[in-house]
Amino acid sequence: MRLSRKSDYALRAVRHLSTLPKGKLGSINSVSEAEEIPREFLAKILKDLTRAGILVSFQGVTGGYRLAQLPKEVSFLNVIEAIDGPVHLNLCTETTNCACEKFDDCQMKGFWQVQEVSFKKSLQREHFGKYKKIKK
Repeated sequence: MRLSRKSDYALRAVRHLSTLPKGKLGSINSVSEAEEIPREFLAKILKDLTRAGILVSFQGVTGGYRLAQLPKEVSFLNVIEAIDGPVHLNLCTETTNCACEKFDDCQMKGFWQVQEVSFKKSLQREHFGKYKKIKK
């Protein structure tokens, strides 16, 4: 499994927004500049994160984005799955998509299921509440 560039940028954008002072919005330009994310690509990412309920967007000249919840309530897993869909370490754990002829009696499936649960728990424990606020 490889984290997509889009998920990596999404994590960086959410981290940036989580460090803004309370009540301050992050514009596409400010996030793009601070995190060195191409503006057009970031616009799509922020739209996806807003659609997933991770961010709230505000329109207009003074508009921008902020987290929809407290930073400690937004996990890395939330962000990654909002961008890339459900995390799976192996085809064996994708019960609805696995067309493997050994699916029903696979001796490796149990191993992959345990590893996936552990990995997802690690991503769920990581949240954005531990990043320091920007002082401005």
